[in-house]
Amino acid sequence: MGQITAELDKKLLAAVEQMPAFPRSVQRILELTRDLACSPKELVQVIETDPVMTIKVLKVINSSYYSFPKKITSVSQCVVYLGFNTVKNLALGIAAIGILPKHNGADFDVEQYLLHSLSTASLAKLLCGRVGHAGLEPMDCYIAGLLHDFGKVVFAQFMPEEFSAALALSRQENIPLHLAEQRMIGADHTVVGSMLAEHWQFAQPLVQCIRHHHSTNVDTGVMHACLFLANQISKQMRYGDSGNACIETPSAEQLRYFGATSLEEVIPSESEMEKVLLEAKTFAQLENA
Repeated sequence: MGQITAELDKKLLAAVEQMPAFPRSVQRILELTRDLACSPKELVQVIETDPVMTIKVLKVINSSYYSFPKKITSVSQCVVYLGFNTVKNLALGIAAIGILPKHNGADFDVEQYLLHSLSTASLAKLLCGRVGHAGLEPMDCYIAGLLHDFGKVVFAQFMPEEFSAALALSRQENIPLHLAEQRMIGADHTVVGSMLAEHWQFAQPLVQCIRHHHSTNVDTGVMHACLFLANQISKQMRYGDSGNACIETPSAEQLRYFGATSLEEVIPSESEMEKVLLEAKTFAQLENA
């Protein structure tokens, strides 16, 4: 991609700054995640001060996806059953879904976008668990999957004519959407998505993962590999639609984490894929909750 002009950079920054801010409770959760001394009790207290967030967390925990033998009735119980990091990322995921605009001027299908993002998130989590990399929580990969295409939402909302033209070009020439965006807009959704993640003060590994999620010549570690492969598998399985049907070939380095030589060797089993889709559909229902 060529150099972004100062004028376009200013336009992208203005678009990012117009995106809704996370609720105060979620901003506090992000602050807690940067505090190594943070206790689970503090996280529970923050979530419980937000009634909407609390209801949605409990709705997910008590869904058929988790299938706990008895009903979970409090956030503190959630932490006991799922752990601190999982509940934290669950809250962040719920917040991200909650700020998705319902309509946009580009006729970008937000429901299909969300299903693609959620299935990519679930797959990235699954692949991370398979690798078992020390220092990386599977739910960190889940958030990367959920947010990786958020730049498209920014384009659809604030640059609808240009984004609509990029979607059409991608379909007409059967090229990856990010390449069509570079031609029609001058920058792609990875750029504006990473700008948004920085604006929301997410951790740098996540920001870089979003920035390079179409790159095969930049190795930013296990999370990047999990996200890249999960994105391709989600598209291949046609779980949702993010406006980009092109399957990209992973690099040897990305496949190496899984001891594989092709994308097909990484695709989870049929039963695992059914669970991925169930989790994605469970979360997608939160949009209307």
